[in-house]
Amino acid sequence: MNADLHKEIRSAVVAILRARSSERTPSTDFDHRLWKDLRQGGFHLLGVPEEAGGSGGGLSDLALVIDLTAFHAARVPLAETAFLAGWMLARAALYLPEGLVVPSLDEARGERRNGALRLSGNLRVPWGRHADHVVTTVRCGGETLVVVLPAAQRGSMAMRLVTAANLAGEPRDTLILNGVDLADPVAVVAPTGIDSAALLQRGALTRSLQLAASARSVLVSAGRYISEREQFGRPLARFQAVQQQLAVLAAEVTALQVSADAALLAVEADDPGAGVAVAAAKATASAGAQVVASIGHQLHGAIGYSAEHRLGQATTRLWAWREEFGNEGYWHDRLGAAVRQDGSWWPLVAGGAR
Repeated sequence: MNADLHKEIRSAVVAILRARSSERTPSTDFDHRLWKDLRQGGFHLLGVPEEAGGSGGGLSDLALVIDLTAFHAARVPLAETAFLAGWMLARAALYLPEGLVVPSLDEARGERRNGALRLSGNLRVPWGRHADHVVTTVRCGGETLVVVLPAAQRGSMAMRLVTAANLAGEPRDTLILNGVDLADPVAVVAPTGIDSAALLQRGALTRSLQLAASARSVLVSAGRYISEREQFGRPLARFQAVQQQLAVLAAEVTALQVSADAALLAVEADDPGAGVAVAAAKATASAGAQVVASIGHQLHGAIGYSAEHRLGQATTRLWAWREEFGNEGYWHDRLGAAVRQDGSWWPLVAGGAR
């Protein structure tokens, strides 16, 4: 990790976000102007190798920008574009096409017909309505392919897009493929480590990072509010019950941040225990998100439920993201299975030999 580089990235991205904060319209599902500003700085493809069409840098560089955009409730598909789609293409040695590229969260079915690749299936595609290309895995015969779908065919009978949104108003669309023929497809055999399980784990990591950032935003907002708001002639922060709630909130936020950071370091170092670290991070983040949102709204009283309020923008993301890429129940089950399978539970808990 290059501390000086991170300082420069943070300074530049925060300046972009603050310049747009007064103009941001929460009802818009995609902040095109902010995305353009991030693109001009190359921040939208950090962590994706230059030889794959990205901006270069490491995973921690990209994670920093994801953290900042989540903290500021920016409506841009940074996590989906760089962390997921860019990663898939780079691992498959495919070059990023021009325009907005997002991943499919599902595997399509494929078959070869007269030299063409025919695809079918219903694919969940976050931010799909704005995408120029969709990266998906395809099960074709006995092999798995990585395929780039152009959005040019969208709208035909063979490729339809059904739009939807999560609780935060972010596009969560479904691409319906009904025998789409790709005469000259951009497709390669998926390398080892590129499959639905790997995509789920990668998505869980990015949501853990985003949940930690949004939780931190709630803490900052609550701390400011109780310091400024007075009741019975003194600030709310002077009341013991409020202080206790703020302490619980701070503890939850710290747990989310520490577990997400630990998972990021494990993945970046290609640690053999990275899968367990990601599972623990997403389980912690999803469980903690509900607590953070609840206390945040309690400390704000009846204020903060509107989409325009900073608190509302953060908590709707907490409620939405906690369910995406597996909630706490799913990842607790995965952690339990890992412990049973490995058998050596004490090193997993204590981090060393028994």
